[in-house]
Amino acid sequence: MMFPVAILAGGLATRLHPITEIIPKSVVEVAGKPFIAWQLSYLREQGVTKVVICLGHLGEMVRDVVGNGERFGLKVSYSEDGPILLGTGGALMKAAPLLGDDFFVLYGDSFLPVNFSTVQKAYEKSSLPALMTILQNQNQWDKSNVFFKNGQLLEYNKRAPRKEMTYIDFGLGVISASILKHYLFDRPFDLADTYQDLSQKGKLAGFEAYDRFYEIGSHTGLKETEKYLLMKGEE
Repeated sequence: MMFPVAILAGGLATRLHPITEIIPKSVVEVAGKPFIAWQLSYLREQGVTKVVICLGHLGEMVRDVVGNGERFGLKVSYSEDGPILLGTGGALMKAAPLLGDDFFVLYGDSFLPVNFSTVQKAYEKSSLPALMTILQNQNQWDKSNVFFKNGQLLEYNKRAPRKEMTYIDFGLGVISASILKHYLFDRPFDLADTYQDLSQKGKLAGFEAYDRFYEIGSHTGLKETEKYLLMKGEE
């Protein structure tokens, strides 16, 4: 059975202003429909049945679009940050009771051409508490931040990348809820810091993807993603 998917959709999306001053990034229209509708339909195609959406800024608008997920063939529930934005890590910790022991983590602005079932099998085979999908990047899409060699993820460092890092976080992770247990509930923290700590302890598996990722976190990314999804919709 496929793991549940947590979608991180609580950020302020300042790079997409003025669009996201009045609507959350997840419901920005892309190729004729809200972006999250593309994500959810794609997850269903992948065999996913359960999704938890982590909400923050203007989250009620996401609820209005998605509802209980029935029209996408999914069971969708929600976890709200509350008055304080919890960051990617804090949001996952709050949502963990809805997700179970192991789950995918997907950013709310990402569309990722990758086989989720294959990623899940790689995570299970690794026997490690977390897995990050990665792409050989050479600073093409953004600053490379992963040192990956001979099939091993040796270090992830978003804040201080080094020249030997030629890979980048592709945007899909799988984690065990156990890695969140030592954090304080309802306190903000960044999943990137958790990933970095795990990588330095040899506890973060890497799964190499080969097709580029698409994202709507910037105006340029939005245009590229719309072009890709228009072509996908015509297939």
